[in-house]
Amino acid sequence: MSADPPPPAPNTTILLEFLFRLGRAYLACGEQTAKVEKLLRLTAAAYGMRKTRVVALPTAVFIALHDRNGERVTLAESQPQLLRLDQMAEVYALGEEAQHARIDPRQGLKRLTAIRRQKVRFGPVGHVLGHVVLTVGLALILMPTSTNLAAAAVLGLIVGLLKLLSLGRSLLSVPLPVIAAGLVSALVFLAIGKGIPVDPLHALVPPLVTFLPGGMLTLGMLELAYGDMVSGSSRLIAGFVQLVLLAFGLAIGAIFTGYVPADLVLTTAGYAPSSWSPWAGVLVFGLGVYLHFSAPRKSFLWMTLVLLLAFAAQRLASGFFSSELSGFFGMLVATPLGYLIQYRFRGPPAVVTFFPAFWLLVPGALGLLSVTRILSDRAAGIDGLITVVYVITSIALGTLVGASLYRWLGENLGALHSRVWRER
Repeated sequence: MSADPPPPAPNTTILLEFLFRLGRAYLACGEQTAKVEKLLRLTAAAYGMRKTRVVALPTAVFIALHDRNGERVTLAESQPQLLRLDQMAEVYALGEEAQHARIDPRQGLKRLTAIRRQKVRFGPVGHVLGHVVLTVGLALILMPTSTNLAAAAVLGLIVGLLKLLSLGRSLLSVPLPVIAAGLVSALVFLAIGKGIPVDPLHALVPPLVTFLPGGMLTLGMLELAYGDMVSGSSRLIAGFVQLVLLAFGLAIGAIFTGYVPADLVLTTAGYAPSSWSPWAGVLVFGLGVYLHFSAPRKSFLWMTLVLLLAFAAQRLASGFFSSELSGFFGMLVATPLGYLIQYRFRGPPAVVTFFPAFWLLVPGALGLLSVTRILSDRAAGIDGLITVVYVITSIALGTLVGASLYRWLGENLGALHSRVWRER
Protein backbone atom coordinates (compact mmCIF):
# COMPACT_ATOMS: atom_id res chain seq x y z
CA MET A 1 0.00 0.00 0.00
CA SER A 2 1.54 3.30 -1.10
CA ALA A 3 1.88 6.15 1.34
CA ASP A 4 -0.40 9.15 1.00
CA PRO A 5 1.13 11.93 -1.10
CA PRO A 6 2.35 14.93 0.88
CA PRO A 7 -0.05 17.87 0.94
CA PRO A 8 0.60 20.66 -1.56
CA ALA A 9 2.77 23.44 -0.16
CA PRO A 10 0.49 26.28 0.96
CA ASN A 11 1.13 29.95 0.45
CA THR A 12 3.82 30.81 3.00
CA THR A 13 2.26 34.16 3.90
CA ILE A 14 -1.13 32.57 4.58
CA LEU A 15 0.44 29.71 6.53
CA LEU A 16 2.47 32.15 8.63
CA GLU A 17 -0.69 34.12 9.42
CA PHE A 18 -2.52 30.90 10.36
CA LEU A 19 0.33 29.72 12.60
CA PHE A 20 0.65 32.89 14.64
CA ARG A 21 -3.12 33.21 15.08
CA LEU A 22 -3.28 29.56 16.13
CA GLY A 23 -0.43 30.23 18.56
CA ARG A 24 -2.32 33.18 20.05
CA ALA A 25 -5.38 30.95 20.43
CA TYR A 26 -3.34 28.30 22.27
CA LEU A 27 -1.97 30.96 24.62
CA ALA A 28 -5.50 32.22 25.24
CA CYS A 29 -6.34 28.65 26.28
CA GLY A 30 -3.73 28.92 29.04
CA GLU A 31 -1.36 26.46 27.37
CA GLN A 32 2.29 26.19 28.38
CA THR A 33 4.60 28.18 26.13
CA ALA A 34 6.88 25.17 25.54
CA LYS A 35 3.92 23.12 24.31
CA VAL A 36 2.69 25.97 22.10
CA GLU A 37 6.11 26.02 20.43
CA LYS A 38 5.98 22.25 19.91
CA LEU A 39 2.44 22.27 18.49
CA LEU A 40 3.23 25.08 16.04
CA ARG A 41 6.39 23.30 14.83
CA LEU A 42 4.39 20.11 14.30
CA THR A 43 1.77 22.05 12.35
CA ALA A 44 4.36 23.74 10.16
CA ALA A 45 6.04 20.38 9.46
CA ALA A 46 2.69 18.89 8.44
CA TYR A 47 2.45 21.55 5.73
CA GLY A 48 5.95 20.84 4.46
CA MET A 49 7.91 23.49 6.37
CA ARG A 50 10.87 21.61 7.84
CA LYS A 51 13.00 24.48 9.12
CA THR A 52 10.67 26.26 11.48
CA ARG A 53 11.63 28.20 14.56
CA VAL A 54 9.08 29.22 17.15
CA VAL A 55 9.49 31.20 20.37
CA ALA A 56 6.37 31.64 22.49
CA LEU A 57 5.89 33.97 25.44
CA PRO A 58 2.69 34.46 27.45
CA THR A 59 1.83 37.58 25.43
CA ALA A 60 3.73 37.13 22.15
CA VAL A 61 4.71 34.57 19.50
CA PHE A 62 7.78 34.69 17.21
CA ILE A 63 7.70 32.42 14.13
CA ALA A 64 10.26 31.94 11.35
CA LEU A 65 9.46 29.83 8.27
CA HIS A 66 11.81 28.85 5.42
CA ASP A 67 10.57 28.47 1.86
CA ARG A 68 12.25 28.66 -1.55
CA ASN A 69 12.40 32.44 -1.35
CA GLY A 70 14.15 32.57 2.00
CA GLU A 71 13.09 33.11 5.58
CA ARG A 72 9.77 34.65 6.60
CA VAL A 73 9.50 36.01 10.15
CA THR A 74 6.51 37.33 12.05
CA LEU A 75 5.77 38.54 15.56
CA ALA A 76 2.28 38.44 17.03
CA GLU A 77 1.15 39.87 20.33
CA SER A 78 -1.44 38.00 22.36
CA GLN A 79 -4.04 39.29 24.79
CA PRO A 80 -3.47 37.72 28.23
CA GLN A 81 -7.07 36.59 28.70
CA LEU A 82 -8.50 33.10 28.69
CA LEU A 83 -11.07 31.78 26.25
CA ARG A 84 -14.20 30.01 27.44
CA LEU A 85 -14.18 26.23 27.70
CA ASP A 86 -16.21 25.73 24.50
CA GLN A 87 -13.79 27.97 22.60
CA MET A 88 -10.84 26.03 24.02
CA ALA A 89 -12.36 22.78 22.75
CA GLU A 90 -12.77 24.27 19.28
CA VAL A 91 -9.17 25.55 19.23
CA TYR A 92 -7.73 22.15 20.14
CA ALA A 93 -9.97 20.40 17.59
CA LEU A 94 -8.74 22.80 14.90
CA GLY A 95 -5.14 22.31 16.05
CA GLU A 96 -5.53 18.54 15.75
CA GLU A 97 -6.68 18.90 12.15
CA ALA A 98 -3.84 21.31 11.35
CA GLN A 99 -1.19 18.99 12.80
CA HIS A 100 -2.20 16.46 10.12
CA ALA A 101 -2.66 19.09 7.36
CA ARG A 102 -6.34 18.18 7.07
CA ILE A 103 -7.47 21.79 6.72
CA ASP A 104 -6.45 24.55 4.35
CA PRO A 105 -4.78 27.45 6.22
CA ARG A 106 -7.30 29.87 4.70
CA GLN A 107 -10.14 27.81 6.15
CA GLY A 108 -8.25 27.61 9.42
CA LEU A 109 -8.13 31.42 9.60
CA LYS A 110 -11.89 31.58 9.08
CA ARG A 111 -12.41 28.97 11.81
CA LEU A 112 -10.28 30.96 14.26
CA THR A 113 -12.27 34.12 13.53
CA ALA A 114 -15.53 32.22 14.10
CA ILE A 115 -14.22 30.80 17.39
CA ARG A 116 -13.32 34.26 18.64
CA ARG A 117 -16.79 35.58 17.78
CA GLN A 118 -18.59 32.59 19.27
CA LYS A 119 -21.27 33.65 21.74
CA VAL A 120 -21.81 32.05 25.13
CA ARG A 121 -23.62 28.72 24.77
CA PHE A 122 -26.33 29.28 27.37
CA GLY A 123 -26.97 32.95 26.71
CA PRO A 124 -26.69 35.84 29.16
CA VAL A 125 -29.06 34.20 31.66
CA GLY A 126 -27.08 30.96 31.71
CA HIS A 127 -23.83 32.90 32.00
CA VAL A 128 -25.01 34.78 35.11
CA LEU A 129 -26.85 31.80 36.60
CA GLY A 130 -23.74 29.67 36.21
CA HIS A 131 -21.74 32.15 38.25
CA VAL A 132 -24.37 32.04 41.02
CA VAL A 133 -24.31 28.23 41.03
CA LEU A 134 -20.51 27.88 41.14
CA THR A 135 -20.34 30.49 43.94
CA VAL A 136 -22.88 28.54 46.01
CA GLY A 137 -21.00 25.32 45.27
CA LEU A 138 -17.76 26.74 46.64
CA ALA A 139 -19.61 28.08 49.70
CA LEU A 140 -20.91 24.55 50.31
CA ILE A 141 -17.30 23.35 50.39
CA LEU A 142 -15.94 26.16 52.59
CA MET A 143 -18.69 26.94 55.14
CA PRO A 144 -22.27 25.87 54.25
CA THR A 145 -24.20 27.87 56.85
CA SER A 146 -27.56 29.23 55.73
CA THR A 147 -26.42 32.85 55.87
CA ASN A 148 -23.18 32.13 54.00
CA LEU A 149 -25.06 30.25 51.27
CA ALA A 150 -27.54 33.10 50.92
CA ALA A 151 -24.69 35.62 50.80
CA ALA A 152 -22.92 33.49 48.18
CA ALA A 153 -26.03 33.45 45.98
CA VAL A 154 -26.56 37.22 46.19
CA LEU A 155 -22.90 38.14 45.74
CA GLY A 156 -22.48 35.57 42.97
CA LEU A 157 -25.41 37.16 41.13
CA ILE A 158 -23.93 40.67 41.46
CA VAL A 159 -20.46 39.62 40.28
CA GLY A 160 -22.01 37.56 37.46
CA LEU A 161 -23.89 40.63 36.24
CA LEU A 162 -20.69 42.70 36.38
CA LYS A 163 -18.87 40.07 34.32
CA LEU A 164 -21.73 40.01 31.81
CA LEU A 165 -21.51 43.79 31.38
CA SER A 166 -17.76 43.54 30.74
CA LEU A 167 -18.02 40.87 28.02
CA GLY A 168 -16.41 42.20 24.86
CA ARG A 169 -15.38 45.42 26.59
CA SER A 170 -11.64 45.25 27.21
CA LEU A 171 -11.70 48.70 28.82
CA LEU A 172 -13.96 47.39 31.60
CA SER A 173 -12.26 44.00 32.01
CA VAL A 174 -9.04 45.51 33.43
CA PRO A 175 -10.49 47.24 36.53
CA LEU A 176 -13.28 44.65 36.93
CA PRO A 177 -11.52 42.50 39.60
CA VAL A 178 -10.89 45.56 41.82
CA ILE A 179 -14.44 46.84 41.36
CA ALA A 180 -15.95 43.42 42.08
CA ALA A 181 -13.75 42.87 45.15
CA GLY A 182 -14.56 46.31 46.55
CA LEU A 183 -18.29 45.85 46.00
CA VAL A 184 -18.31 42.35 47.53
CA SER A 185 -16.33 43.55 50.55
CA ALA A 186 -18.58 46.56 51.12
CA LEU A 187 -21.76 44.48 50.91
CA VAL A 188 -20.41 41.82 53.29
CA PHE A 189 -19.47 44.37 55.94
CA LEU A 190 -22.71 46.27 55.49
CA ALA A 191 -24.48 42.98 56.21
CA ILE A 192 -22.32 42.43 59.29
CA GLY A 193 -23.11 45.95 60.46
CA LYS A 194 -26.82 45.15 60.18
CA GLY A 195 -26.34 42.16 62.48
CA ILE A 196 -26.47 39.44 59.79
CA PRO A 197 -24.16 36.58 60.92
CA VAL A 198 -22.01 36.34 57.79
CA ASP A 199 -18.46 35.01 58.10
CA PRO A 200 -16.28 37.50 56.15
CA LEU A 201 -13.37 35.10 55.63
CA HIS A 202 -15.58 32.54 53.87
CA ALA A 203 -18.08 34.93 52.28
CA LEU A 204 -15.50 37.01 50.39
CA VAL A 205 -13.75 34.22 48.44
CA PRO A 206 -16.59 32.30 46.65
CA PRO A 207 -17.95 35.18 44.52
CA LEU A 208 -14.41 36.17 43.52
CA VAL A 209 -13.10 32.69 42.74
CA THR A 210 -13.17 33.21 38.95
CA PHE A 211 -10.81 36.19 39.37
CA LEU A 212 -8.30 34.26 41.47
CA PRO A 213 -5.14 33.50 39.45
CA GLY A 214 -4.60 30.01 40.83
CA GLY A 215 -4.16 28.51 37.35
CA MET A 216 -1.80 31.32 36.30
CA LEU A 217 0.37 30.94 39.40
CA THR A 218 0.50 27.16 39.03
CA LEU A 219 1.29 27.38 35.31
CA GLY A 220 4.06 29.88 36.05
CA MET A 221 5.61 27.51 38.57
CA LEU A 222 5.26 24.65 36.08
CA GLU A 223 7.04 26.62 33.35
CA LEU A 224 9.86 27.46 35.74
CA ALA A 225 10.21 23.73 36.40
CA TYR A 226 10.54 23.22 32.62
CA GLY A 227 13.25 25.90 32.46
CA ASP A 228 11.11 28.62 30.83
CA MET A 229 12.36 31.37 33.11
CA VAL A 230 10.90 34.33 31.20
CA SER A 231 7.42 32.84 30.79
CA GLY A 232 7.33 31.32 34.27
CA SER A 233 8.48 34.42 36.12
CA SER A 234 6.20 36.74 34.13
CA ARG A 235 3.16 34.57 34.90
CA LEU A 236 4.06 34.47 38.60
CA ILE A 237 4.44 38.26 38.74
CA ALA A 238 1.17 38.80 36.85
CA GLY A 239 -0.63 36.40 39.19
CA PHE A 240 0.75 38.11 42.27
CA VAL A 241 -0.27 41.53 40.94
CA GLN A 242 -3.79 40.18 40.38
CA LEU A 243 -3.88 39.04 44.01
CA VAL A 244 -2.69 42.43 45.23
CA LEU A 245 -5.38 44.20 43.18
CA LEU A 246 -8.07 41.92 44.59
CA ALA A 247 -6.80 42.43 48.14
CA PHE A 248 -6.73 46.21 47.53
CA GLY A 249 -10.36 46.10 46.39
CA LEU A 250 -11.35 44.11 49.49
CA ALA A 251 -9.57 46.58 51.76
CA ILE A 252 -11.18 49.61 50.07
CA GLY A 253 -14.62 48.04 50.43
CA ALA A 254 -14.02 47.43 54.14
CA ILE A 255 -12.74 50.97 54.74
CA PHE A 256 -15.71 52.58 52.96
CA THR A 257 -18.08 50.79 55.33
CA GLY A 258 -16.22 51.82 58.50
CA TYR A 259 -14.12 48.71 59.02
CA VAL A 260 -10.37 48.12 58.84
CA PRO A 261 -8.41 45.59 56.74
CA ALA A 262 -7.84 43.43 59.83
CA ASP A 263 -11.59 42.68 59.87
CA LEU A 264 -11.27 40.88 56.53
CA VAL A 265 -9.81 37.80 58.22
CA LEU A 266 -12.21 37.50 61.15
CA THR A 267 -13.85 34.08 61.48
CA THR A 268 -17.01 32.83 63.08
CA ALA A 269 -16.43 30.40 65.94
CA GLY A 270 -18.53 27.36 66.73
CA TYR A 271 -19.01 26.01 63.20
CA ALA A 272 -18.99 22.21 62.76
CA PRO A 273 -18.62 21.13 59.10
CA SER A 274 -20.86 18.34 57.80
CA SER A 275 -19.62 15.26 55.96
CA TRP A 276 -21.88 15.57 52.91
CA SER A 277 -21.75 19.29 52.06
CA PRO A 278 -18.26 19.33 50.46
CA TRP A 279 -19.24 16.54 48.04
CA ALA A 280 -22.50 18.27 47.18
CA GLY A 281 -20.48 21.44 46.75
CA VAL A 282 -18.22 19.77 44.17
CA LEU A 283 -21.25 18.72 42.10
CA VAL A 284 -22.84 22.16 42.33
CA PHE A 285 -19.52 23.83 41.54
CA GLY A 286 -19.08 21.63 38.46
CA LEU A 287 -22.55 22.53 37.19
CA GLY A 288 -21.81 26.22 37.70
CA VAL A 289 -18.53 25.99 35.80
CA TYR A 290 -20.30 24.13 32.98
CA LEU A 291 -22.89 26.91 32.62
CA HIS A 292 -20.75 30.00 33.30
CA PHE A 293 -17.77 29.03 31.13
CA SER A 294 -19.92 27.53 28.34
CA ALA A 295 -18.34 24.07 28.51
CA PRO A 296 -18.67 22.08 25.25
CA ARG A 297 -21.43 19.55 24.72
CA LYS A 298 -21.08 16.11 26.34
CA SER A 299 -18.39 17.39 28.70
CA PHE A 300 -20.36 17.77 31.95
CA LEU A 301 -20.07 14.16 33.10
CA TRP A 302 -16.36 13.99 32.26
CA MET A 303 -15.69 17.31 34.00
CA THR A 304 -17.63 16.22 37.09
CA LEU A 305 -15.75 12.91 37.21
CA VAL A 306 -12.39 14.70 37.20
CA LEU A 307 -13.54 17.19 39.85
CA LEU A 308 -14.82 14.44 42.17
CA LEU A 309 -11.73 12.25 41.85
CA ALA A 310 -9.33 15.18 42.23
CA PHE A 311 -11.23 16.40 45.29
CA ALA A 312 -11.32 12.87 46.74
CA ALA A 313 -7.56 12.49 46.24
CA GLN A 314 -6.91 15.83 47.90
CA ARG A 315 -9.17 15.02 50.87
CA LEU A 316 -7.61 11.58 51.31
CA ALA A 317 -4.08 12.96 51.11
CA SER A 318 -4.86 15.68 53.64
CA GLY A 319 -5.52 12.94 56.19
CA PHE A 320 -1.94 11.67 55.86
CA PHE A 321 -0.01 14.75 54.81
CA SER A 322 -0.22 18.49 55.39
CA SER A 323 -2.79 20.54 53.49
CA GLU A 324 0.03 22.20 51.52
CA LEU A 325 0.91 18.84 49.93
CA SER A 326 -2.63 17.60 49.30
CA GLY A 327 -2.91 19.59 46.05
CA PHE A 328 -0.11 17.45 44.58
CA PHE A 329 -2.26 14.32 44.85
CA GLY A 330 -5.33 16.12 43.51
CA MET A 331 -3.56 17.15 40.30
CA LEU A 332 -1.71 13.82 40.15
CA VAL A 333 -5.16 12.30 39.58
CA ALA A 334 -6.74 15.11 37.54
CA THR A 335 -3.99 15.54 34.92
CA PRO A 336 -3.59 11.95 33.61
CA LEU A 337 -7.34 11.44 33.90
CA GLY A 338 -7.94 14.48 31.69
CA TYR A 339 -5.54 13.17 29.03
CA LEU A 340 -7.04 9.67 29.32
CA ILE A 341 -10.52 11.05 28.69
CA GLN A 342 -9.32 13.03 25.68
CA TYR A 343 -7.20 10.44 23.90
CA ARG A 344 -8.64 7.09 25.02
CA PHE A 345 -12.34 7.88 25.36
CA ARG A 346 -12.62 10.62 22.70
CA GLY A 347 -13.86 13.09 25.30
CA PRO A 348 -13.29 16.84 25.47
CA PRO A 349 -9.73 18.24 25.47
CA ALA A 350 -7.85 17.69 28.71
CA VAL A 351 -7.70 21.43 29.34
CA VAL A 352 -11.52 21.49 29.57
CA THR A 353 -11.65 18.80 32.25
CA PHE A 354 -8.70 19.66 34.48
CA PHE A 355 -8.87 23.48 34.34
CA PRO A 356 -11.88 23.46 36.72
CA ALA A 357 -9.77 21.34 39.09
CA PHE A 358 -7.33 24.26 39.35
CA TRP A 359 -10.18 26.50 40.49
CA LEU A 360 -11.49 23.88 42.90
CA LEU A 361 -8.14 23.36 44.60
CA VAL A 362 -8.05 27.16 44.96
CA PRO A 363 -4.37 27.96 45.48
CA GLY A 364 -5.29 31.51 44.52
CA ALA A 365 -7.79 31.73 47.38
CA LEU A 366 -5.05 30.95 49.88
CA GLY A 367 -2.92 33.63 48.26
CA LEU A 368 -5.72 36.20 48.41
CA LEU A 369 -6.18 35.66 52.14
CA SER A 370 -2.43 35.85 52.70
CA VAL A 371 -2.08 39.12 50.80
CA THR A 372 -5.09 40.46 52.69
CA ARG A 373 -3.41 39.57 56.00
CA ILE A 374 -0.36 41.62 54.99
CA LEU A 375 -2.58 44.70 55.11
CA SER A 376 -3.12 44.12 58.85
CA ASP A 377 -0.36 41.77 60.00
CA ARG A 378 2.79 41.62 57.90
CA ALA A 379 4.32 38.67 59.73
CA ALA A 380 1.17 36.54 59.36
CA GLY A 381 0.76 37.59 55.73
CA ILE A 382 4.33 36.71 54.74
CA ASP A 383 4.00 33.37 56.53
CA GLY A 384 0.80 32.77 54.58
CA LEU A 385 2.49 33.63 51.28
CA ILE A 386 5.17 31.03 52.02
CA THR A 387 2.34 28.53 52.47
CA VAL A 388 0.94 29.60 49.09
CA VAL A 389 4.31 28.89 47.48
CA TYR A 390 4.21 25.37 48.90
CA VAL A 391 0.65 24.87 47.67
CA ILE A 392 1.37 26.15 44.16
CA THR A 393 4.55 24.09 43.92
CA SER A 394 2.76 20.93 45.01
CA ILE A 395 -0.03 21.45 42.45
CA ALA A 396 2.46 22.25 39.68
CA LEU A 397 4.49 19.18 40.57
CA GLY A 398 1.33 17.07 40.58
CA THR A 399 0.47 18.36 37.11
CA LEU A 400 3.99 17.63 35.84
CA VAL A 401 4.17 14.13 37.34
CA GLY A 402 0.60 13.38 36.27
CA ALA A 403 1.35 14.24 32.64
CA SER A 404 4.52 12.14 32.74
CA LEU A 405 2.58 9.27 34.32
CA TYR A 406 0.03 9.34 31.52
CA ARG A 407 2.78 9.37 28.89
CA TRP A 408 4.54 6.43 30.57
CA LEU A 409 1.33 4.42 30.87
CA GLY A 410 0.40 5.17 27.28
CA GLU A 411 3.75 3.99 25.95
CA ASN A 412 3.95 0.85 28.08
CA LEU A 413 0.31 -0.19 27.83
CA GLY A 414 0.38 0.47 24.11
CA ALA A 415 3.46 -1.72 23.70
CA LEU A 416 1.87 -4.44 25.85
CA HIS A 417 -1.34 -4.32 23.82
CA SER A 418 0.63 -4.67 20.56
CA ARG A 419 2.63 -7.63 21.89
CA VAL A 420 -0.50 -9.47 23.07
CA TRP A 421 -2.17 -8.85 19.72
CA ARG A 422 0.83 -10.27 17.84
CA GLU A 423 0.88 -13.38 20.05
CA ARG A 424 -2.80 -14.00 19.28
